Amino acid sequence: MNRKILHVDVNNAFLSWTAVHMLNNGYPIDIRTIPSIIGGDETQRSGIVLAKSPKAKEFGIKTADTIYQARLKCPGIKIYPSNFNIYKIYSDKLYHLLLNYTDKIERFSIDECFLDMTEFLMNKTILDIANEIHTRVKQELGFTVNIRSFLQ
Repeated sequence: MNRKILHVDVNNAFLSWTAVHMLNNGYPIDIRTIPSIIGGDETQRSGIVLAKSPKAKEFGIKTADTIYQARLKCPGIKIYPSNFNIYKIYSDKLYHLLLNYTDKIERFSIDECFLDMTEFLMNKTILDIANEIHTRVKQELGFTVNIRSFLQ
């Protein structure tokens, strides 16, 4: 029997999770909509870009650029610190949502999971499940995911 697998990957996880957390705590701006990055400490002259907003990408900022390089490309860039505790919270929220679909989940990284849907489709197609997960994550958790399906 072919196994039906979904790969769920959070889009721009560190920046998205930071944005959702900030919005949920009253911050007035969605940092996903402005030139912004998650990165190191400028005052210490250290660090690299860990994640970038789509607007930062328009300036040519890339993951692993130094903070200095990012600032040269976009002098007005907003820099936010990384926070593993926040990432863990949102990763766990995603995982618990995915448990509604299958208990056969393999965490590949903090922002990626593989779901074996072979025995859990319940008269739905794999595409139906993928679309449902995508919609629920956006509506319930506030961020987006990329989902690929494949047979194994």
